[in-house]
Amino acid sequence: MIKRIWTGHKRMVIAVGAIAIVAILAAGLLTAVNSGSTPHATATATASATLVAEASASPSPTPLPSPSGTFDNSPTPLPPGWVYSDLDGVAAPADLAHRLPIAVMVDDNIIARPQSGFSSASIVYQAPADGGEDRYMLIFQEGTASDIGPVRSARPYFVYWAAEYKAGFGHFGGDDVSLQKTIPSMAKNIYNMDALSGDSCPYNRIATRAAPHNAYTNTAALLSCAARIGQPSTYQGLPDRTFVDAAPVAERPASASITIPYRTGTVGYQYDPATDSYLRSVDGDSQIDPADNQQVTARNVIVLFQAVSYFNEPGHNARPVVANVGSGKALVFEEGKAITATWKKTSNTALTRLYDSSGNEIPLVRGEIFIQCVPIGTSVTYT
Repeated sequence: MIKRIWTGHKRMVIAVGAIAIVAILAAGLLTAVNSGSTPHATATATASATLVAEASASPSPTPLPSPSGTFDNSPTPLPPGWVYSDLDGVAAPADLAHRLPIAVMVDDNIIARPQSGFSSASIVYQAPADGGEDRYMLIFQEGTASDIGPVRSARPYFVYWAAEYKAGFGHFGGDDVSLQKTIPSMAKNIYNMDALSGDSCPYNRIATRAAPHNAYTNTAALLSCAARIGQPSTYQGLPDRTFVDAAPVAERPASASITIPYRTGTVGYQYDPATDSYLRSVDGDSQIDPADNQQVTARNVIVLFQAVSYFNEPGHNARPVVANVGSGKALVFEEGKAITATWKKTSNTALTRLYDSSGNEIPLVRGEIFIQCVPIGTSVTYT
């Protein structure tokens, strides 16, 4: 039996030997204030450099066993039957690495914190939502979460992100546009798992929080439900991203930080060179996942600057519309470095891709991906 090892987060390393920790090279300080412009440079740890990006981007028309071992930080061959996962490039047994992705909408109301499930997700999206709040969507593939929640309702732009992976889409209802237009139009690109649809997928309400901030589920229950209602068990072979192994410790900067403001809380990331990951915080406090009592971390942090507008649905003011199809400014953070980039999503179902200033697609480091959607004009600072 292979034992699962967690190193900060889901850093899957094959347990065949220890990795020596060597001296960390000092990195120069890079500080930037970005406001969602068309990319004009690539940037990383350049000593005493300052990058200022100007605002101007507009969309163009154009239970199953959990993975064991830890992230492969060396060229050591994978164990027999192990492969790299589709969504985040992490090594796992083949049945988990190619498992059907499950995307789940998660609350970010202040009283909903701390939320559960982040530490097992392959990809996490955060984007503006109703009433000046924001909302998350957690996507699981090889990871197993004992608790996910609080589960909340769908919004159209999250449906379009879930369609990139042809994922099971777990949610507790939704706004009228999502339920009556977007989800039906994406019927061939997502597998709908609405708690209110009558399919009896296993969501439950806990007694320690008040509704609507108390609906929970878990990956084992959702995957069992997917099989019962005839959804596929495996990833549907869609295009995926390019991943690379982690850099040697000696090549990583000593530290780096990222600050991303949202209206109901400021998200922070502090780079840890020893684990090659970003430690996540919310309003200055470490984000701890109650599902495993570990601090939430990311291997890759992607900021998408996207146009956000609002419309008034009868009975509900200020429903958000995120223009996530087209192209615009992005920032990609990995291994303590920052890359000024362009995001492109050519259709509602196409994968969002990231390109550097030379037009080359940016490879990500194997591990969890946090995708932070912010309105054009948002000031994102980093060092």
